[in-house]
Amino acid sequence: MKKNSCISFVFIVLFGLSVQGQSKKWTLEECVKYAIQNNISIKQSELDTKTATIDKKGAIGNFLPSLNASASHSWNIGLNQDITTGLLRNQTTQFTSAGANVGVDIYKGLQNQNTLRKANLSIVAAKYQLLKMQEDVALNVANAFLQVLFNKENLKVQKEQLGINEKQYARSEELVKAGSIPRGDLLDIKATVASNNQNVIAADNALLISKLSLAQLLQLKDFENFDVVDDTDVKDENNIMAQSPVAIYDKAKEGRTELKIARTNLEISQKNLEIAKGAFQPTLQGFYSFNSRVSYADVPAFDSMGNLIGTRSPAPFFDQFSDNKGQSFGAQLSIPIFNGFSAKNNVERSKVSLERSKIAVEQQDLDLQRNVFTAFADAKGALNAYESSVVALESRQGAYDYAKEKYAVGLMNSFDFNQSQTLLTNAQSDVLRTKYDYIFKIKILEFYFGIPLIKN
Repeated sequence: MKKNSCISFVFIVLFGLSVQGQSKKWTLEECVKYAIQNNISIKQSELDTKTATIDKKGAIGNFLPSLNASASHSWNIGLNQDITTGLLRNQTTQFTSAGANVGVDIYKGLQNQNTLRKANLSIVAAKYQLLKMQEDVALNVANAFLQVLFNKENLKVQKEQLGINEKQYARSEELVKAGSIPRGDLLDIKATVASNNQNVIAADNALLISKLSLAQLLQLKDFENFDVVDDTDVKDENNIMAQSPVAIYDKAKEGRTELKIARTNLEISQKNLEIAKGAFQPTLQGFYSFNSRVSYADVPAFDSMGNLIGTRSPAPFFDQFSDNKGQSFGAQLSIPIFNGFSAKNNVERSKVSLERSKIAVEQQDLDLQRNVFTAFADAKGALNAYESSVVALESRQGAYDYAKEKYAVGLMNSFDFNQSQTLLTNAQSDVLRTKYDYIFKIKILEFYFGIPLIKN
């Protein structure tokens, strides 16, 4: 009995968690935050930032000395020069040699310094690119989120219209039985109900597809249970429409990421030009080299008079390594005189790239100005369209109510009544369309003004 109670308790808990998971509805802020953390394009931009950081480590490494070690072991067969005596002997010998070299740039036309500055700018540019990607994803999520809300309300409108027509069909059956309206009107109402059913199915499919699109932006796999909150208020809570287009543009010039990217790329082009010019200057390098060798061949033995009396075994390994060691150090100056126009062409290419970056900054500024003024005009037009559609809906609703009363007493035929009903449905759809269009246009204006979609 106790075992069954435990099983029932576990089932109830799991069922409750399942229902709770399915009933969760995402807010716009939750959607944007989740997308920023999981979107594939953003992850790729994060990798670009890591790559720029690695490039900076390489630029720092240019200031450090280079250290290389080498070792070799060889067998020499036949007539060879003895490395100890310098004499030619017909023998088989083995040699081990080892060495190390150290080099450091003392002066390199400031190329290392400019490369490091360029690496720092590249990190800044990569971070701006990441921020730009996050902003683009946030806007796409907001647009997809509003599309889901639009489809949810549209489905609700279609279902309400279907319910009204089904009631009207039932009412028309009674009127036909009473002889108040002809049977042909009932058939018209029946066709209208069938058409409404199709509209409900189409609206339901559109809602499912819009949820799928938003779930893909968020990288969610379980999109069938995915849903969003029904936040459908039309409001300009930041009063962005009170700002002038010039004020929004001035604000955007200070904070827009695309302008920061263009300006940073301009600075990178300037550093590339300085690096290219550095190739015309002389370079000075310091070096140090150490080497030693060991021979495994028997060493000739001489008497006090210098006569060869035989051979003796070679000295111990470490004794030879110490006795045969050699060192060298110094500085090397290299002055470029002619290199097949390579340095000159690199400078010219860098100048062209610099001019392109300057033009890109100017173009980005012009694009920003055009986008801000266009967005303001679009938002203003969207507000006017929404307000007009609301007034039209009120009028269509009144006309439909009047038509319904006339149809109920037989003073209007089914065709005219269906026309009034169609106009009402179209007016409702226009209100939904213009409302969400206005909301999104407001979000874009706030975006240019520096107001984030989500609170940090």
